[in-house]
Amino acid sequence: MLMSLAVATISTRSQAAGRGQADSPAPVAHAAGAHAARLELLPLMASREVPIFGHFVKPGGSPDVLPSDAACPPDMVEVEGDYCPYVEEKCLRWLDPATKLQCAEFERPAAGQPTCHMKTQHQRFCMDRYEWPNKSGAMPQLMASWVEAKATCESIGKRLCNDTEWTLACEGPEMQPYPYGNGYTRDDSACNIDKPYIWPKPEKVYDPRTSAEEVARLDQREPSGSRTSCVSPYGVHDLTGNVDEWVVNVTQAGHPFISGLKGGYWGPVRTRCRPMTTAHEPTFRYYQIGFRCCDDAHQPDVGTSPVATL
Repeated sequence: MLMSLAVATISTRSQAAGRGQADSPAPVAHAAGAHAARLELLPLMASREVPIFGHFVKPGGSPDVLPSDAACPPDMVEVEGDYCPYVEEKCLRWLDPATKLQCAEFERPAAGQPTCHMKTQHQRFCMDRYEWPNKSGAMPQLMASWVEAKATCESIGKRLCNDTEWTLACEGPEMQPYPYGNGYTRDDSACNIDKPYIWPKPEKVYDPRTSAEEVARLDQREPSGSRTSCVSPYGVHDLTGNVDEWVVNVTQAGHPFISGLKGGYWGPVRTRCRPMTTAHEPTFRYYQIGFRCCDDAHQPDVGTSPVATL
């Protein structure tokens, strides 16, 4: 039985240990100084020679103007519901019995909806419809660090989503493992998931001379919104698959890092709503990592005009 508790979702598996990989790779190798010929497993730190926020931030950007009666801008979806910290999920059949990352089908609760075993948390917020740059038909951004993702969202008057918001937007009010179809059956035709794994060469990913070519070799993204079935019950697109998404790790109180990854990417990984990978520090970036933004829902402006009487 698979127990889905948001505070116990750090993945310890990697492609090096078997076929499946956790929703993000293990710390990557890079060479330095006299040891250039020897790869060391260390987190990649941002270079001081490159602006820390790279090309993700749009200087001078401003949030869309809100209509007076709208809770969210037109490019965002309003999400309101009760987040459950602990949902019990039982996988009936694994696509990868050895690693148990890809569940083909979850058991449906006899009551029709899972039982929440902890006090729910009511939430109301806005979430981008698509992965950054949040445009239908655009390719989602790659190679983003958590630091860059956070700064980019804040530069346009938004913020990075926290992991409980992300989970609620994906599962919907019925707390389903998958955001599409019946919510319990995995479907690689619904979202951009389960594509064949291509082994990366980390030293080429991070070398400025070879990075673009190597990332292009690994890239299996699809345009945002192109899979019309990959929509959550709240109307958010591409939450599972396409690119891994940075979130703020709140369920584990920022441990081991404040940076978390949700949703998985196009490869053969978990790509469902509840798991979170928290093994990577905020400056980490890799070829399959992107993000989307959230914001607080706005209270409708009811105005101050007197009520008309007959």
